[in-house]
Amino acid sequence: MSRETFRNIGLVGRPGKASVVQTLDVLEKYLVDAGAKVIYDEDTARLMPSMSQQVCSRALMGEMCDLVIVVGGDGSLLHAARALARFKTPVLGVNRGRLGFLTDISPDELITKVSEVLSGNYTMDHRFLLNLEVRSNGSPVSESVALNDVVLHAGKSVHMIEFELYVEGEFVYRQRSDGLIIATPTGSTAYALSGGGPIMHPKLDAIVVVPMHPHTLSSRPIVVDGNSEIKIRICETRIRPMVSPDGHSGINLNPGDWLYIKKHPFKLRLIHPPGYDFYAACRTKLGWGSPITGDDDSE
Repeated sequence: MSRETFRNIGLVGRPGKASVVQTLDVLEKYLVDAGAKVIYDEDTARLMPSMSQQVCSRALMGEMCDLVIVVGGDGSLLHAARALARFKTPVLGVNRGRLGFLTDISPDELITKVSEVLSGNYTMDHRFLLNLEVRSNGSPVSESVALNDVVLHAGKSVHMIEFELYVEGEFVYRQRSDGLIIATPTGSTAYALSGGGPIMHPKLDAIVVVPMHPHTLSSRPIVVDGNSEIKIRICETRIRPMVSPDGHSGINLNPGDWLYIKKHPFKLRLIHPPGYDFYAACRTKLGWGSPITGDDDSE
């Protein structure tokens, strides 16, 4: 199978971290020596003490680059993914954060892994995103995209909110809870996991709906088809709840507002270097049990 050639390579870094700047500097030198053209987004360019490479806006990066390398944590890659998915630009992550489910290259293997990717030795994941539309009085008032999840919550208040959930036009339930998490397989290892949701393999075409501290013991996470349209109606409430895509600043909601959530038309093309293993990532990052040691008495 023919592999893409990566010549114009974008670099995106998480701001406010000295280790990110150090990694970007090493990466830039390597890429230039390898004959690649390096392009920084404007925010990342401001991090670099002396930078002579080309600079463009994040919005234009997908048009100008064959590959974008994100240095930071999963949050940095989420931000880049939302801007790059519609251009079908491949994204590679270098982990300078904590867990790093999406940014799976560690700094100590940076050059080795990037070199393998540039030589065509990699695997490609296609991760779907969610499209969120907020409608008030029947008219769209906001639209956004999320790779991990869309979260309905109470904002800064400590109150339960009441809402109705519909899947493919069918009424599911009316619920009082702290909120609701609607997550992709990619997001199943993020906020949805801490809320008691299942871990879903990234290749699954499914969406998980996870209640947040529901006011009933029988309410459990639901996994639905990935092509489902999910609708949520905000009921009467003493507070103004919010909806947040991928943990970003929330959108205030009013009683009677509707949330429409469905699969985004474009997918993120996520590159993994050789040796990537989803279950190994789970073992390492989630602290799954180590193999049992000692004598084996079984026959």
